[in-house]
Amino acid sequence: MNKKRVKVVINYILGPLLFLFLSYSIFNQIKHQDNLEQSWKAIVSSLTGTDAWKLYAVVLLSVLNWGLESRKWQILVKPIQEISFLKAFKAILTGLSLSLFIPNRLGEYLGRMLFMNEGNKLRSIALTVVGSISQIIVTLICGLTGFVFLRKLLMDSFIGEWAGKIFWINAIIVIVALVSFLLLLLYFKLKKVVQWFGNWKLVQRLQFFIEHVKDFNAFTLTTILRLSFLRYVVFIVQYILLFQLFGVGIPLPEMALMVSVLFLVLIIVPTLPIADVGVRGEIGIQLFGLLSANNVGILAAAAGIWLINLIVPAIAGALFILSVKLFDR
Repeated sequence: MNKKRVKVVINYILGPLLFLFLSYSIFNQIKHQDNLEQSWKAIVSSLTGTDAWKLYAVVLLSVLNWGLESRKWQILVKPIQEISFLKAFKAILTGLSLSLFIPNRLGEYLGRMLFMNEGNKLRSIALTVVGSISQIIVTLICGLTGFVFLRKLLMDSFIGEWAGKIFWINAIIVIVALVSFLLLLLYFKLKKVVQWFGNWKLVQRLQFFIEHVKDFNAFTLTTILRLSFLRYVVFIVQYILLFQLFGVGIPLPEMALMVSVLFLVLIIVPTLPIADVGVRGEIGIQLFGLLSANNVGILAAAAGIWLINLIVPAIAGALFILSVKLFDR
């Protein structure tokens, strides 16, 4: 079988097989999620009533969320390839679909690579990492603010129960502050960092893949950081709307700060996104349970975010795989 025929087989057979595998895996995992049935009933019951608009708003905000990420990635890969917003959007959702089953966000990079031209696929990884760093910086800084609030809450209201854990919370605050500063410094000094590493013989072999990271100026990096922050705000608003919809009675400022703690914990705790709903629910009960006794509402909100922000877009991403040519002709 010649090279051209192999490419045809891969393009038109492997893609559909991958779609079938992802679709089966997603639906199989949904069926086996703990507490999902109870949460699903709460979500379905929220489709009617005067506050039903909040659920629909969360769905629209999910589109905005991934739209912002698409625009961010479109800017990131511009040094090596001009792509349309629609193509970037498909790439983002395809990456999300694959990342449900591949740890450490490797699936995200793989899915996006599929939409790049030959010669640019591997080079897009380093540029995508820059976007990931920007999102982590935002999550760390906002999460740091939330942890300071959490410390005050525990000191004021739960000192007897949490006295032995205050030391560890203080340690987390110091570590997160230090890491945030170092990442921010690294982020805005990427050009110098790449040039410095370029002097290493081992890294010189990879120079072809990372050289375009130097093309980002301060304005572009700030734009990427701004888009990351806007995505973060969208996440916060989504959680607030669902908490209000499911009757989790927490004042707005405290709710936003505790959600920022949740996001910080989620980037620290390693997990596959497909199993994320259980982790979100458990952490949510531990955190928001300090301010509300409505555990059903907390679990329903966690399940709602998981379904709307991850599972539904991932299903769409699996569909987009059908249109991908894994190799150029």
